[in-house]
Amino acid sequence: MSKPMHNTLDLLDERRKPIYTILMLVWPVVLEQLLVTLVQSIDTAMVGSLGASATASVSISMAPMFLINGVMMAFGTGFTVLIARSVGARDYDRSRSLIRQSMTTILLLGTPIALLSYSLSYYIPLWMGAEPDVLVLATQYNKIMAIGVLFRGLTMTLTAVYRGFGDTKTPMYINMGVNLINVCGNYLLINQPHNITLCGRTFHIWGAGWGVAGAAAASIFSIIVGAVLLLGITLKRPSLMQISFRENFRLQKEDVREVIRISLPAMFERFTMSGASIIISSTVASLGTVAIASNSIASTGESFCYMPAFAFGTVATTLMGQCLGAGRTDLAEKYIKECNKVGSILMGTFCTILFIFSRQVVSLFTPDPQVIEIAGGLLKILATIEIPYLIALVHSGALRAAGDTKSVFIITALSMWGVRALGATICVRLLGMGIYSVVTCMCIENVVRMLLFARRYHQNKWKEAANKKTA
Repeated sequence: MSKPMHNTLDLLDERRKPIYTILMLVWPVVLEQLLVTLVQSIDTAMVGSLGASATASVSISMAPMFLINGVMMAFGTGFTVLIARSVGARDYDRSRSLIRQSMTTILLLGTPIALLSYSLSYYIPLWMGAEPDVLVLATQYNKIMAIGVLFRGLTMTLTAVYRGFGDTKTPMYINMGVNLINVCGNYLLINQPHNITLCGRTFHIWGAGWGVAGAAAASIFSIIVGAVLLLGITLKRPSLMQISFRENFRLQKEDVREVIRISLPAMFERFTMSGASIIISSTVASLGTVAIASNSIASTGESFCYMPAFAFGTVATTLMGQCLGAGRTDLAEKYIKECNKVGSILMGTFCTILFIFSRQVVSLFTPDPQVIEIAGGLLKILATIEIPYLIALVHSGALRAAGDTKSVFIITALSMWGVRALGATICVRLLGMGIYSVVTCMCIENVVRMLLFARRYHQNKWKEAANKKTA
């Protein structure tokens, strides 16, 4: 008897309209990202209540952290593409073999990366130009976050695996519980013991009073819980993706070669994006603590808007991968077109709301009037370029699924370094302009990246490569 599907959709079933399949895949990812964004926002608000230095200490650590995580994310991309194709071809034995190999890869990569992250916990914010008060807090934050590198990599990989199978609900359910743990942990570990009054009654609430370190500790604990839950479900729940520790977890030469072919450009892409982000963060840091805090809070507010873009980009990769595995380039094109159309409508709605209520949004994260004024203006600018961002993510997600990660890397490198990083550096360090110029450069880069990805996708070279493989 075949194993049950559990929350998966048959993405190749043309009896459903493409828009229905897309929405059934997208809504759990959007809800999941909404929860993640809410938690990040609550984190930002709780840390922000400690002052601008606390906010800056977390913000200045983000770009280097993304760079470190980029290695595992890149290899996760390679495995996800191959898993989605094998699912489309109905080769589930190979899919499960790839899942096991992905876990071995995460173990081999994650351990040394975690050790490296811990050893550089002081030097990263120092190299980023952190001021003395920020440097102490950032070092504490980085040391604790390094503990969760391996578990974060496992969570990212297994989440991508489930999405590759067309199951976007399981990661959503896991994240709902994990985010609840994170919020409660933040509240208890960041704050000092205090009293609250509800319905006329006063309650004493315990608090560790760890500040920024408490935010990191709560995040790490929730990450570990999420990784353990996803792994447990993958091992215990009967499904097409169920694996066992009794099976072979050894890396297979042919699979590793194909994963490396796809993943290396994806890794360089992550390095390119993270490296440029480090340059930009360092440039922002040169403007002072208020600029760092304003930029961080504006970015957190913007994350409410770009979560549909991430969702549609993720779904585009899954749809394209399975369609190519089944040899259906025609259906793949139809899905990508619908992703752009539906995503743009949804994104436009989010952008309008964010633009109108920008000051109200940023005021949720900080009581500092100067930061509110600057961050509100930044958020209005960011709200105007989210539709190009979505279209870029959909096309780049489709190209990744087709294995064309090299062009994705080249386009990302050209736009991130040639427009965003270079533009921000010139504006701030040479022309003496402020934080608004940094965000403007980011907006211009989003439009450039959208145009380049659209051009590459419509050249149809991905289709030629797919036809050769299925011929």
